[in-house]
Order: sequence, then C-alpha cells, then structure tokens
Amino acid sequence: MKGFTLIETMVAITILTLAVAGPLFTASRAIVAAQTARDQLTALYLAQEGIEYVRAMRDNEYLAAYQEGGTNVSSRAWGNFLSNQALGKCRAEEHTSKICTLDPVLEDAPLNSCPSDNCAPLYLTGCTNSPEGPSCAPPNIYTQRNLSGSTQTPFTRTIQAVDVSHNEIKIISAVSWVFHGVPYSVAVSDHLTSWH
Repeated sequence: MKGFTLIETMVAITILTLAVAGPLFTASRAIVAAQTARDQLTALYLAQEGIEYVRAMRDNEYLAAYQEGGTNVSSRAWGNFLSNQALGKCRAEEHTSKICTLDPVLEDAPLNSCPSDNCAPLYLTGCTNSPEGPSCAPPNIYTQRNLSGSTQTPFTRTIQAVDVSHNEIKIISAVSWVFHGVPYSVAVSDHLTSWH
C-alpha cells in the first residue's frame, strides 16, 4: 500500500509544528526584548531630564543673584534655591518623604507634589487634525497634562530632593512603568552643591 499512514502523517505534522513554533517563539521574545529596551532607554532619558531641570533651577538662582550683585552671591543663590517654593514641595524632611512630578511645559510651576505618592502618568504631546489644518501643542514633549492630541504613556516620573548637608542636596529622578504586567523602573541621582 502506497501513501502515508495516519501515524506517519501525525508525526510529520508534529515535526512541522515544532519547526515553525520554535522560530515564532524566538521572534516573539526578540520583539518583547526590543520593546523593553526601547522603554528603558526612554525612561532613562526622562529620568535624566528631571535631574537636568533641577540643576537648571539651581543655575538660574545663581544667575539671578549674580545679576543683583552684592556680596555672598553663591550663598544667597544656594539659599534661594533651597527655599524655592517648587523645590520645597520635593524636599524630604526628617522621617518623611515628599515626591513631586516634573512638567516642563508648566513654566510657572514645573514641580508639583503627588497626592499620597500616587503620581499621574506622563502624556506625549502630538498633533491633531482640524478643518483649519494640523494643530500641535509643542510636539513630542512629555507632560503631566492631557493636551489635545496627546497620548497617555505608561511612564510615571517622580522627583525627590534629600538634604545631604547645608551645602549639598541629592536629587533623585525616577521613572516607572508596567509592560506586559511586569513593573520596571529607572532611577538617576545626582548631588548638587552651592557654587562656592
């Protein structure tokens, strides 16, 4: 009798299934790994942006004190930086921690405290189409606000300031997100000092 028996057919189908399933599983895992790496890189940039923004706040206080002139420019600038209302919302006090979010779009109040350490996710601004043409709130900026055309991201950024000494403060910028049910986080810290 010529042809395949049922058993031979089943064995052939099993081998074919395994030959196809292995590479598909590998490709699926590679895609997940690439997406995780993309998210980690984005989170790292967002965390670094938080550090850079607080450093710019310190530098702006020094420039303002320098323009005013007088003596003890560095000490006065450092004192103004530490007493800054925005930074004060993020400064840890004895036995307590304060956590803030950073929204660079809000120039008047970029740092805001999170209610009960439950910070809102970031939105990525984009463009919307209207009858008058495309309308963009500055495109590709991460913000706390849900502007027209914005897309909610999985990322949440927090900023915390911890006093190290009277001339040094530690800034911790952390970004967290969940991907496929797995929580991830990236934290960057830096020590800022006065200009003496």
